[in-house]
Parts: sequence; structure tokens; C-alpha cells
Amino acid sequence: MSAEETASRLPRLRLDELLGELQSRIDAARGTRDRVQSLLEAVMSVGRELDLAQALRRIVEAAAVLVDARYAALGVIGPDGERLSQFLTVGLTQDQIDEIGLLPSGHGILGELIRHPESLRLTELSSHPASYGFPAHHPPMRTFLGVPVRIRGQVFGNLYLTDKHGGQDFDADDEAVIATLAVAAGVAIDNARLYEEAQRRQAWLQAGAEITRSLLSGSERLEVLRLIAQRAMEITGSVLADVTVPVVGTDQLVVELALGADASARLGLTIPVNGTLSGAAFSGAAPETSTDLRTDLRFPAGPRRFEGMGSAVAVPLGTAGGQVHGVLLLARAVGEPVFSIEETGPLLGFADQAALAMELAVRRSDADQLALLEDRDRIARDLHDLAIQRLFATGMTLQSATRFIEHPGASERVLRAIGDLDDTIKIIRSTIFGLRAREAEGGQTLRSRAARAVGEAQSSLGFGPRLSMEGLLDTDVPQQVAEDVMAVLTEALSNVVRHARATRVGVALQATAKEVVLTVSDDGVGLPSGGRRSGLANLAERAEGLGGSFEALGPAEGGTRLVWRAPLDRA
Repeated sequence: MSAEETASRLPRLRLDELLGELQSRIDAARGTRDRVQSLLEAVMSVGRELDLAQALRRIVEAAAVLVDARYAALGVIGPDGERLSQFLTVGLTQDQIDEIGLLPSGHGILGELIRHPESLRLTELSSHPASYGFPAHHPPMRTFLGVPVRIRGQVFGNLYLTDKHGGQDFDADDEAVIATLAVAAGVAIDNARLYEEAQRRQAWLQAGAEITRSLLSGSERLEVLRLIAQRAMEITGSVLADVTVPVVGTDQLVVELALGADASARLGLTIPVNGTLSGAAFSGAAPETSTDLRTDLRFPAGPRRFEGMGSAVAVPLGTAGGQVHGVLLLARAVGEPVFSIEETGPLLGFADQAALAMELAVRRSDADQLALLEDRDRIARDLHDLAIQRLFATGMTLQSATRFIEHPGASERVLRAIGDLDDTIKIIRSTIFGLRAREAEGGQTLRSRAARAVGEAQSSLGFGPRLSMEGLLDTDVPQQVAEDVMAVLTEALSNVVRHARATRVGVALQATAKEVVLTVSDDGVGLPSGGRRSGLANLAERAEGLGGSFEALGPAEGGTRLVWRAPLDRA
């Protein structure tokens, strides 16, 4: 090539270089414009969302798109400020999440941002001193970008991004974009939380008004408790609600009301006070929370009834007067947020209403019992002053008329009628004695004890058993036999609660001239074949000791029927 040709070509080369540089700058400017546009769209999209859960999801998705990351996550820091209470991911399939198992709680690199809430970029994630590897089935990750999300100066959580597509490292521009998104995310989260709190406060007010109406209308205790537990579940987004009450004379609680997941299996369960979440709230007379019921080492006791559950709160029912009537326990599904202080405050007000329902039920029961005793006393007076006197006068009239009856058959019939009148007077007198003895003894007769035992079983069964009583139970049944009858009734009802899974229970107690018969029937699963029957053997021994009998039957229609008999003449 000649010198002249070379000289003419040099300007063209410089022009090509300038044009190439210009094109690269145009591309960079266009890329910056597109990224800014994407950032603005992400900020607007996040800011429009008022549902907190959806806002958090949009933030994670927007972060992944803005920096072209394969995986993204948002970790929400729990109330203790040391661990993650919620972890939302993008990039992992549900199968991968299930294989990994428990979500991160804030160890390793994730915990590094909790301890030092500043932006962090890594070319090789495993090279950081705080990194100690991934759990089994976790996909490999190399590059890393973490940015804290603040709300009003307080760290709410952290955005985590890993593995940029194309194998590139996260650069300063990526960090600036995510930091800007984090600022907008903090505002959006704050707005969503304020909106959610206002909605929740409105829901609490409406539920409180509904419960107040139910209390003033005289609804049954269990009905009010069910309404309270149902509304608490709905407002807090829980999937489980249990109301437990103390078992008198023991250090245990019994599940009186169960709603939500597998409620029938939990109803009637007894749990110890020591070593359980409900027990801690009961003994401490203050709310207790757990971030994960399945793994909380503070509460290892009691039956395992929380599979699939995550965070939970237990609130005592009624602490104003220093007495706790029971505990309301609420639990959320795995992965849901932990219960916050803002949520437990309204729950305490709800719990006070539940305690009021229990107290009103006791007062109504006392008033009903007083009215019943007064009515029985009136009946006893009327029987004594009116019925017996007239029957006695009728008998005297018939007796004086017998000397005028000449026909032997007619005379015999009149004498038999006089004897029947005497027997009737004896029965009425024994009935009067039983009515007044019940009042004098404060309800310690066999009838009242049986009624009380059946009534107490209602809380464990979840429904009221049907009770029928017949005969002179309070006068003809000796004290020793009555004690055995009560022991048998208590054991039979306890067996139904623990094993039968019944929806109907019937109790029949009858005293004839010769024996007392107790029948307890249910529509449950029936008697197990080859199972333990030590409880039934005890019932049979009690009957045999009195010269009676015991049968445990499986009727054709299903369920179980226990028949216990004891003679009255041997006692």
C-alpha cells in the first residue's frame, strides 16, 4: 500500500473508532434509560399494592428482573431482631423448596446482613467467612448481592439476589438499582402495613360488637366461645384455634373447643401446664408466642398436634381479677408471619370477652340452680300439704266404708285399694324427702351428682350427652352403691372422651324396686378387637363386688353400649 493510500485511510479508521464509541455510548445510554424505566415501573407497581403479602411478593420479583438475577429472596426479620420470621423466594420451584425443607432462619451470609445491615456484593459467595455451605438439595449459587430494606429508619428485612444470568458479577449499578428499589419498597411496605392495621382494627371492632350482642342475648357459653375463636381465626389469618380450660384438681388443661385443621382429633385432649405454649400462658397469666411450634424447644410436652403449623400465640382468658379461666391458642401455617405485638393487643380484648362469657355462664348456672331448688321446695310443700292429706283422707274414708260392704270380693278390692294408697303415700313422702335432702345437702344426692358429671363431660366431648333418670335414686339407692354408680359413670364417660370419637352419647340411670341400672351408649367407633380393656374390667369388678353384673355390647347400628347393674337389697 502506498503512502498516499495509507494517509487517506487513517481518517476513516479514526472515524470508525469514533462512530463505534458513539454507538457504545448510545447503547449504554439506551440501557441506562431502559433500566431507569424498568426501575420506575417497578417502584410504581410496588407502591400501588396495599395487600402486604402481595407487596412483598412484587418486591422480590421486581428485584430479580431489575438485575437479571436467577434467584431472589426477601427475608423479613422477626421481633427478636436476630432471626428471619418470613422468607419469600423467586427462582426456586415448589418441588425444590419442599426438598430443601425448613426455610432459612438467618444463619451464614443471610445472618451477616442482619448483624451488619449494609449492602454486600460478593463475586464468590462461598469465600466469605460467614458462609458455611448450603443444605442438601439446595441449588449451587455463586455471585451474591444483599441490600437491607428499612422502614422509618428501622431494618424491616433484606433483599438477597444470587447468580446473575450470563455468569456476570453484580456491579455497582446493580447495587444502586436495588438500593433504590429497597427505599421504595420500605415506603410501600409501610403503607401496606398501615392499611392492613386499619382493616384489622375495623374487623376487631365489628367482631367485638357481634360478640357483645351474643353475650347480651343470653347465648350459651360454648356458642359464644366458638364465635370468639372463629372470628379470631379469621382476623389473624390462623388455620387453627383451641380453647383450653383447667381440669380441676390437676396440673392439666383440656381442649374444650377446637376449630380448624383436624379439630375432631384435638377436641378433648388433655395437655400438661408445664412444657406447653397454652400452659405457659395459663400459668403466667400473659400472652406467649412461638415462631415455630414444631421446633420450639421451650414447649416439648403434650401430644404432637401441630403438624404443618408455624407461628402461634396463646392468650389467657380473663386476667383482670387475677384468675385465668382458660387459654385461647391460635396457630398459622408454616411460612406465614409470626404474631406481632400489634396483633396480640386486640387479642387480649377478645380474650376478656371470652372470660366474660365463661363468668356469665357460671352466674346463669347458679341462678338456674337456685330457681330449681326453690321450685323443688315448693313442689315438696304442695305434695305434703295437699296431695298426701287428700290421699290419707281418701284412704280413711274407704277404710271406714269397708264394714258396710258385705260382698267378700268387693271388700277385698277396697282393702287392696287402701293398701295401694298407703304405698303411694310412702312414695310421695320419699320423693319429698329426696327433694328436700337435695337442697339441704347442696346437691350431693345421686341425681345431682350424676347430672353434674354428665354436664362436666360436655366440655370434653364438645356436645351435651342426653341424660334420663328414673326411680327413687336419692332414697332407695344406698350410699355405697351410689359411690360405685358415680365411679362407673365417670369412667364410662372418660372412655367415650378418650376413645369413642362419638357425636352422640346417652346416659340412663334407673332405680327399680330391686336394682339400680346404669346404661351409657354412644355412636362412636365401637369396642376395639383385642385392644386394652382394663377400664372395662374395673367396671365389671365393681358390679361383681356388689353382686351385680356388667355388659359391654356392640349394637348392630354401631357404637358401644355399657350396661351396669347392682342389686339394692345386698348393700
